[in-house]
Amino acid sequence: MSHGPASAPPAGYRAVFRVREFRAVFAAHLLSLLGVVVSELALTVLVYDLTGSPLLSALTFALGLLPYVIGGTLFAGVADRYPARRVLVVCDLVCAACVAVMLVPATPVAGLLALRCLVAAIAPVFTGTRTAALTDILGDGDLYVLGRSLLRIVSQSAMLIGFGAGGALLTVLSPRGAITVTVVTFLCSAALLRFGTRDRPARAGSGSATLLKESLSGARLILGDRRIRALLLLLWLPAMFVVAPEALAAPYVAEIGAGPAALGLLLCAMAVGHVGAELFVGSALRPRTRSRIVLPVAAVGLLPLVVYVIRPGLPLALAALALAGMGAAYVIGLDQWFVDAVPPELRGRAMTLLTAGLMTIQGAGMALAGLAAEFFPVHHVVAGSGIIGTVVALLVVAEVRRTAPGQMSDTERRDGADRHMTSR
Repeated sequence: MSHGPASAPPAGYRAVFRVREFRAVFAAHLLSLLGVVVSELALTVLVYDLTGSPLLSALTFALGLLPYVIGGTLFAGVADRYPARRVLVVCDLVCAACVAVMLVPATPVAGLLALRCLVAAIAPVFTGTRTAALTDILGDGDLYVLGRSLLRIVSQSAMLIGFGAGGALLTVLSPRGAITVTVVTFLCSAALLRFGTRDRPARAGSGSATLLKESLSGARLILGDRRIRALLLLLWLPAMFVVAPEALAAPYVAEIGAGPAALGLLLCAMAVGHVGAELFVGSALRPRTRSRIVLPVAAVGLLPLVVYVIRPGLPLALAALALAGMGAAYVIGLDQWFVDAVPPELRGRAMTLLTAGLMTIQGAGMALAGLAAEFFPVHHVVAGSGIIGTVVALLVVAEVRRTAPGQMSDTERRDGADRHMTSR
């Protein structure tokens, strides 16, 4: 049941921006995200300048994904155990401190990579806590869904703008000079969250359990619920397959004999489709319609990638990628289902686990696509991702349909209720 600001009739994205606390969260998200993207690019250049190693330079990017599963699993309990504002501000300050140490010339390459890992391990805790806090700020109805949508749109857009801004900064600043920008953005984000949001109590008491035990038990409760598990899989698994064309964009450009500009277009096309579709669904469709399109769109969202089987030229490939990006619009309706399915006292841990799993499975998808491309033509790998991904999506869609409210048996509903009770 919705509460707070979400009790008003839905009025699109403008209604979300009327909530003062959300404006602070939005500005903090925009600043810190741009800083992170710039620092990733600058740190990659710095590591390459110090070592001359393409492997270590590429590893810098990979280390932005791999620690998510560690932070999201072992530290998820933080999101519900402590007040959200405190968690968010401390995460920003710790990240600012880590990036500040990167600026010290005496910091060795191993230290730079270790600090990169630490920042990445903190990221899912921060994101999960912020996502759960949105239900306090916006309610758990339509305003929450639109708020989540706006943060996703910013994330997609920041990837495009941030890499461009980072490249421009590196033409006038040294890599360490560009990284300094990230320290400032983290500190500004911390200030916005500290003074722009209310201090609310923690969702769950600390009790006698250790943080690690609480995090792991929360993960077991979340994954043990059939409905929540099905929704998580629908959020995770299509994302695993949709990253294949981005991971293989460079070799595909070489395969079709296109120029360097084609690489940038291929990397942007999916994000452009995603942002456009999300804006349309969030602003033009009513909540009931968004809910109705979740399963059909999730089922067919990866099919555009099958066009790669004919090794399309640049225009057709761009159209296919834009359509695949548009397929992610089902997530808006799925967000509402997910927040409805998760008990309030588990929301912080559930959102943290969702973020960690999503980033980890995307990294695994990129790695598997690269491995497959060692043995098969790149265009066949991308087309195969579309075919296999569609089959997987159909299976998960069927499971989500079976676990819908009113579809499960009385025994299954009682079991789910018992599991939720144990978390209190």
